[in-house]
Amino acid sequence: MLRSVAVIALDGVAPFELGVIAEVFGTDRTADGFPGYRFHVCSPGGAPVRASSGFGLVPHADLGPVEEADLVAVPAHDTCRTAPEPVLDALRRADARGAHLLSVCSGAFLLGAAGLLDGRECTTHWRYVDELQRLHPLARVRCNNLYVADGRLLTSAGTAAGIDACLHLVREEHGSATATRLARRMVVPPHRDGGQSQYIEAPIPKVPEAPTLEPVLEWLMGHLDRTVTVDELAARAGMAPRTFARRFRAETGTTPHDWMTNQRVLLARRLLEETGLSVEAVADRAGFGDAAALRHHFTRRVGATPHSYRTTFRDRTQVG
Repeated sequence: MLRSVAVIALDGVAPFELGVIAEVFGTDRTADGFPGYRFHVCSPGGAPVRASSGFGLVPHADLGPVEEADLVAVPAHDTCRTAPEPVLDALRRADARGAHLLSVCSGAFLLGAAGLLDGRECTTHWRYVDELQRLHPLARVRCNNLYVADGRLLTSAGTAAGIDACLHLVREEHGSATATRLARRMVVPPHRDGGQSQYIEAPIPKVPEAPTLEPVLEWLMGHLDRTVTVDELAARAGMAPRTFARRFRAETGTTPHDWMTNQRVLLARRLLEETGLSVEAVADRAGFGDAAALRHHFTRRVGATPHSYRTTFRDRTQVG
């Protein structure tokens, strides 16, 4: 049973992500029937640290509580900073003795620096997933997940995804009823649908560098609402269909069908965000033909249904 929590804070710690962990595990709600935890914010030597916003924080303790904590948590930090070796050693020992390890956002880089991501599934903020994979090629980085649980290793994406991860751990340790009550107390959803790809800014891109196919791709970008076959595109390019398909993959890195589908999903996202068009109308305007086809492709690539995506971003929607 989860009874003690140690949070590692270094210079450059993100105060919101630290606050998320403190809100879930460091706030005493035992009078209301919630589990209680021994909670410590730790730093090397117990020294004060400076948050990324510029103010100072005074931790509870040095790294001592990390040695016995049931959960060792790492909030977001500046990814360019080099972690002190005593911190990395403490994380390795925590993993070796079977403690839960939790990172929020870029905190995953600290776990990676300790060698704890190799061969394991993990995630981080979508802006950092490529860099995390580059630095730790043996890690199995999942770019779309709000959080990833791999045994006792729990990593989460940016900011509010840390709440999702913490509630997941509460659910695993104390049951769904407790996690749901805690979420209600915090005025957050007990579980969010979809992945973080729905939060990535995704403007309709310019035509990629494709010297042979650029005229065809520019035409296609302007006619996404039409049903277009590979044979028709090949004819526009003055090529045989098989030659066109090979050239398309060579210049864009994907198939004509996959490229068109991706552009249509991007267009549908914009229409859902910026217009009051019905889902059927969005499907027609984006070239999917009907709402069922739109839901299928949209959910696969964005990780949310068109309806839930629009609801999430309704404050950005302009009726027109």
